[in-house]
Amino acid sequence: MRQERWLHTRPFRIARGVATHADVVVVTLSDGGHRGWGEARPTARYGETTDSVIAQVGEILSAISRGIAWESLHDEVPAGAARNAVDCAAWDLQAKRSGVPVWKLIGVPEPTSIPTAYTIGLDSPEAMAAAAEASGAHSILKLKLGGQEDVARVRAVRAAVPRKRLIVDVNEAWSFEQLQDSLPALLEAGVAMIEQPLAAGKDDALMKLPRLIPLCADETCHTSADLDRVRPCYDVINIKLDKTGGLTEAVRLARLARSRGLDVMAGCMPGTSLAIAPATLLAPFCRFVDLDAPLLMSGDRESALDYADGCVHPPARALWG
Repeated sequence: MRQERWLHTRPFRIARGVATHADVVVVTLSDGGHRGWGEARPTARYGETTDSVIAQVGEILSAISRGIAWESLHDEVPAGAARNAVDCAAWDLQAKRSGVPVWKLIGVPEPTSIPTAYTIGLDSPEAMAAAAEASGAHSILKLKLGGQEDVARVRAVRAAVPRKRLIVDVNEAWSFEQLQDSLPALLEAGVAMIEQPLAAGKDDALMKLPRLIPLCADETCHTSADLDRVRPCYDVINIKLDKTGGLTEAVRLARLARSRGLDVMAGCMPGTSLAIAPATLLAPFCRFVDLDAPLLMSGDRESALDYADGCVHPPARALWG
């Protein structure tokens, strides 16, 4: 287990603040002949620090070293970054030991190249429009919002890229009134989805809102235990492995969400290709895929994921899975 710091290509701003780097925790599991690894990013929004996640991982690894199988321990460990790192490492180890890829082991379709959204950080309307123009082959753009100029931001981007698909992520920053007031302009701009417009815990207000644009739950939905609570308020669930606590629960949540008539989005926290590789297995469940984190970092792993033509391609076995 180790802590690593990866720098962003440029400061990345969302409604809650600005990030210049991502501190991640990397966990390695070994059976003496094979090694599996996983990466997770502690999230302050959920009460995590690097130190707290490292301490949690230490407790998990201590239990595993006493002979407790991860399969029986998994559901006893709280969802979050620590469980994610261990769970992804356990799947990688199982795949390398058996010679069977994780997608077969966990029972999902073989991964293929998938279009991913490209995220544009919160900035002035002019700067976000310029970033949209520079987004190359990416056909889907995710705009970070969270201020009084949000409608101007969306309009500026739409004018710059009239044919690209737009989704917006508010990161809990709007009031219900701002959401109501913004809807006509977002609808006119062809926005395909609004992610987490209100603060978690204030979701019930969304039941009063006409469904002009699909709404996506992020901060308010972590695991399958949250699904019945948020289902009346949202149309889409954003599944992130650092929230679900790994691939095991992520697949469980995706299957349950689809069975309940909800669409799914695969999302991510800032990190390297090692963090994103397991999340690519969620793509068959998804209406939206937002797995662009390595594109926002100034470096990456060896055998990194291949991003080309606006798509993320399946991970090499040398990386994960």
